[in-house]
Amino acid sequence: MKDDEAAARREKIVAAAQWCFLNFGFSKTAFEDIAKRSKLSRTLLYKVFKDKEDIFKAVFEDWLVSRHPAAKAAAAGPGTSLERLLEVCRLIALDPWAEMVSAPMGREFFEACDRIDPKLDARHRKVAHECVATILRDDASAEVFLLALDGLLADAPTPKTLEKRTRLLAARFVAAIKETEKQQ
Repeated sequence: MKDDEAAARREKIVAAAQWCFLNFGFSKTAFEDIAKRSKLSRTLLYKVFKDKEDIFKAVFEDWLVSRHPAAKAAAAGPGTSLERLLEVCRLIALDPWAEMVSAPMGREFFEACDRIDPKLDARHRKVAHECVATILRDDASAEVFLLALDGLLADAPTPKTLEKRTRLLAARFVAAIKETEKQQ
């Protein structure tokens, strides 16, 4: 099999699995569900992934970790601190949340990420921290900002509400950083 065919098959499986996990939940998604959704046999799935957890890790990596290069570029790119911070938030939190919150088992997917692959979840959080720290120029502020951003998700807001909250949060942090810089 050619590399592009293998990559296309893998992509098809990951897309089907993401849909299944978001709609049925991790625990209720069977290998058979993913096979049917991807229109491939279970045997072919096992040739690409060893088990359901392996597929879940691939979904998580494809869905969230694939956004890291764009988030890093946005953090270091042109624009005001506020514009860059909002773009990083869009990439690492707002867009994934919008995709997740509309799915029946989206919340469970988010919670399963840390349980199934804590290293991958930690990597995602580390990159988010690096991006925010680049913009805010302070690790402690980045940590507090990200904790606050996590808190904004607590009541499962609509994507529009989350965006409004994030804009308010980002504006406050950027203003505080500017004020601190003036005093120095």
